Amino acid sequence: MEHPDTPPQIDWSRCELIEQVPGKVSGRPIVRGTRILPDAIVDSYDAGGTLEDIHEDYPGLSIPQIQRLIEFAHVQRGQPVT
Repeated sequence: MEHPDTPPQIDWSRCELIEQVPGKVSGRPIVRGTRILPDAIVDSYDAGGTLEDIHEDYPGLSIPQIQRLIEFAHVQRGQPVT
């Protein structure tokens, strides 16, 4: 059972930016062509990071990719997209 303050898990399989490769990052969902966990991007944003801050931390991703990951996660969680 999830804690009431914990956001629900995201089904990343429906996001076009995500892939899962057996043996790569233990088969966890990652941003296509990288080893970046999409949850790390969303968690950074939800913790108050700006798109620019996240882009500095993950320069291999474009700002539109970062925005798409955040939007996808928030829609999956039923949260407003800001």
